[in-house]
Amino acid sequence: MEISIIKIGNSRGLRLSKTILEKYNIKEKVEILLEEGRIILKPIDEPRKNLENAFKNMSMNEDNALLIDDLFEDNDIEEWI
Repeated sequence: MEISIIKIGNSRGLRLSKTILEKYNIKEKVEILLEEGRIILKPIDEPRKNLENAFKNMSMNEDNALLIDDLFEDNDIEEWI
């Protein structure tokens, strides 16, 4: 596949098609790897991005119920100390 280098302000860049972005799950950032005569773009996945905001929203909505029962609910905690 051949694509053109385009002018972006004082810099140059690549324009990737929607198909490529979706196929390789490229969102907002890529890592650039330089190897012998090659430039490799690697998608950066940020699964924990905005996690802090999600926790704040959960707290504000009082959505903090345990999904798994407390491990010590039926046990004597003194055994573990």
